[in-house]
Amino acid sequence: MDRETSRRAVIGLFLGGGAAGTVADPSGYLSRFAPLSGGFWETADGELPDSVESQFGAATLRYDDEHVAHVEGETEAAAAFAAGYAQAADRLFQMDLQRRVMRGELSAVFGERALGSDRFHVRMDFLGAARATWAELRGTETGELVEAFAAGVNQHLDDLPPEFELVDYEPAPWQPVDTMLAEKQISWGLTGSFRTLRKETLAAAMGTDAADTLMPRLLDHDAVIFGRERRAGGSAAARSNPDPVDPDPRPTDPVLEQWLSGFASSPDVGSNSWVVGGEYTESGRPTMANDPHLSLMAPPVWYEQSIHAPGLDARGVTFPGVPFVVIGENAGGAWGFTNAGADVIDFYEYEFRGEGESRQYRYGDGWRDVERVPRTITVADGEDRDVVVERTTHGVLLGAESDGDELRTEVGVAWTGHTATRTTESVRAMNRSESTDAFEAALRTFDLPTQCCVYAGRDGETLFRVIGKVPIRRTDGEMVRGTRTFDGSAMDGEWNGFTPFGASDWDAESGAGGEGRGFIPFEEMPAVRNPGYLGTANQRVVDPEAYPYYLSEGYATPFRGMRLWERLEDRAAGADPVTHEFMQELQDDVYSVRAERFVPLLLEASAVAEGEVAAALERLADWDYRMTRDSEAALVFSRFLPHYRDVVFRPRLEAAGLDERRDPSAYFGNDWVLAGLDQDGAWFPDGRNAAVTRALSRALEELDSAGWETYGDYNVTAIDHPFDRGFLNYPRYPTDGSGATLNNFRKESSAGSSWRQVCPQNDTESACILPGGNDGSAFSDDYADQLHRWAETAYKPMGLGPDGEVAVEFGGDR
Repeated sequence: MDRETSRRAVIGLFLGGGAAGTVADPSGYLSRFAPLSGGFWETADGELPDSVESQFGAATLRYDDEHVAHVEGETEAAAAFAAGYAQAADRLFQMDLQRRVMRGELSAVFGERALGSDRFHVRMDFLGAARATWAELRGTETGELVEAFAAGVNQHLDDLPPEFELVDYEPAPWQPVDTMLAEKQISWGLTGSFRTLRKETLAAAMGTDAADTLMPRLLDHDAVIFGRERRAGGSAAARSNPDPVDPDPRPTDPVLEQWLSGFASSPDVGSNSWVVGGEYTESGRPTMANDPHLSLMAPPVWYEQSIHAPGLDARGVTFPGVPFVVIGENAGGAWGFTNAGADVIDFYEYEFRGEGESRQYRYGDGWRDVERVPRTITVADGEDRDVVVERTTHGVLLGAESDGDELRTEVGVAWTGHTATRTTESVRAMNRSESTDAFEAALRTFDLPTQCCVYAGRDGETLFRVIGKVPIRRTDGEMVRGTRTFDGSAMDGEWNGFTPFGASDWDAESGAGGEGRGFIPFEEMPAVRNPGYLGTANQRVVDPEAYPYYLSEGYATPFRGMRLWERLEDRAAGADPVTHEFMQELQDDVYSVRAERFVPLLLEASAVAEGEVAAALERLADWDYRMTRDSEAALVFSRFLPHYRDVVFRPRLEAAGLDERRDPSAYFGNDWVLAGLDQDGAWFPDGRNAAVTRALSRALEELDSAGWETYGDYNVTAIDHPFDRGFLNYPRYPTDGSGATLNNFRKESSAGSSWRQVCPQNDTESACILPGGNDGSAFSDDYADQLHRWAETAYKPMGLGPDGEVAVEFGGDR
């Protein structure tokens, strides 16, 4: 096989989920690639030089027994340079692949199969947004650190990891704008929702009643984050104001919605976090825990590091390509994040006239030119494609593709990530904070993504705050929700002060859309200082009847949030204080509130069930609702659910024509909706019991065919490298938990707890674990060394100070 054929095979694995004829064992995988002799093996030694020149001053890089990078510099810039060098040594291919995705440059290496991804990312113009952010950051202290980090990355470009040899290309030098692109990628993955368009597609195909059933405005539960904490103490304030009401929604083009939804943020992203004040802990000091739920991949989505310099001592995880600790701990306290689910994206339709360079759109009483930015997508072994990025006053124009490169329909997109954002400055300030006050001040410039932040300080204080910029939409000066496609030509749904691809005025109080602020002020975001305890699990943040602004409708199901509140409240009401062990035990909680809600509905079908279905229902009747690997009932329930969703939702969706271009499962209601459907309604034409027995019968057939006997036979870690074959993939281990339990693992999509940390603010050492290893080299002993402990919900120490023998010394110019 020549190198060009090898390149095409790799992109088939990366974008298309496999290639015919590839075998899983290492020898079979390696035989697919020509470069495995000579140069390939030379890249695998991973040896680092003892000393490296640096124009930023003296620094050291140490690795501890878990291959965590500990950098220490005489200046912060020297430490940033060393951090860049360490990340390049451990994760360079991952960093390069991620920036290629965001730049729309996959096709330059992998050929035409990557064109769909590149077209979207180029037209979405993430690169333009990153450049706007860097233009504002350049010249600041933080900007200088980003430049030092980039220089450190580039110092390691002469020693490339094996993946580059596999696909036969060399990475371009790392640029500061690439770090800004990493911020945009993280933010899009957490906030890039096309829910509005999807619901409009449902409404057009099935009517508004069906759309409201499948995608309701609110889920009927009381596990709300902000407000319930007052049962535990603390102070919080919220103003009462009716939620704004929109006029009738505008219809959307299903072709457009279906194309765009292929690039939306994953429904599997989420997280858990909780903070407990000293009045409830054994030590009398506060404590916190966090486990963000993201894609599980090899190497992990997170990179663990500690970084030290004058005024800076921080330990935790960051995204490869970002210099600073994103989630972690310093001498002042510990912090973590969960996705707030805020709606920070809107869509607009326009009246157009003209073509090409003369194309204009109506905006109010006048006409404006469509801004056109030409780009070229380079295609390996193929014809390059010229693409024009089109922009309006709201943001970019995106269109659904038909044959070739033509656009059928278009929609304007306003997204808070399309302007200059200050999150990098905020994260650096968090790393340097020394108190709860200083940490909260650092959050003021955290613009994107919107997050629920929890903090426990060494000063004895705790904090919960929703952060990130959330737009206040206005039509004719009145607030409206962002739940429909707006008439952009009529100036509906305006964000005052927003400047796409420039610097926004986040505090603007007037604009084209009428009087009033364009974004929720920092002081009026949901927040509470010193709650006795508080938990977040991506459920609804506020009661909309007690909060003056629209935040979102796209929250997660409340199963994890309900269990979290139950455990915290029970502990607070009992005689036993919260201990370090209890915090870890809570991250290992596998009780399924989802199962508790569904199983009684299943048991109602016992009256009509026969044979194996009746026997399965008997096992479920005796089940304790815990998703443990040795449970037969957990296995049956886990495989019943997807079949039940399919039996209930698919027939009506297909009858409405929603299967013409994509799998109708994209429009299925969530499991909270599914459990609450009227058993006598249209979704059960033969009755709910018939649907239950049909789905359970299918599930039992699946179990028999696969040979699974207990949940652990099915619930196995399947965490793979983007190339998805052989020695690059992680080993498989049975584990507990599900997508609806606090111990979060989603086998179907390989997502879940991407990092676990528990940080007591006393003399007890913090604890953490990664689902894999910190070293990105498959030839390293630290490539997957933490995975088995992660699968067992075990931990490793998370000491703050530098640890390990010096691996590299960095000095001045020599």
